[in-house]
Amino acid sequence: MNDPIGDMLTRIRNAQLRGKSTVKTPASKLRGWVLDVLQSEGYIRGYEAGTGVNGHPELEISLKYFDGVPVIKELKRVSTPGRRVYANVKDIPAVRQGLGVSIVSTSQGVMSDAQARAANVGGEVLCTIF
Repeated sequence: MNDPIGDMLTRIRNAQLRGKSTVKTPASKLRGWVLDVLQSEGYIRGYEAGTGVNGHPELEISLKYFDGVPVIKELKRVSTPGRRVYANVKDIPAVRQGLGVSIVSTSQGVMSDAQARAANVGGEVLCTIF
């Protein structure tokens, strides 16, 4: 797998299109940190770490719906393995004029765009959510 974050975002997107309540993805620290930001911003209910059928670690993500409609309307990968996108603290993109969230990997950890601006740090823009 070349792009683990992109794979996780696609699994979430596909599960929401099918109306699933949970989705499983292979576990890693970076995926866990991204899911922490999604949970703190209120886009998912939460996630649990466990082991899969083959004994490999995996994360089970509980998706969030409001009146039967997924809370996440749009989920886009910005920085890919072939094209990394870095942003200064002044250049971190505002998603839908501040209604959405950009997830940024900084030297102080993975955080939302608002947290990065408050900490005055820039970094790699991983994805955007609305």
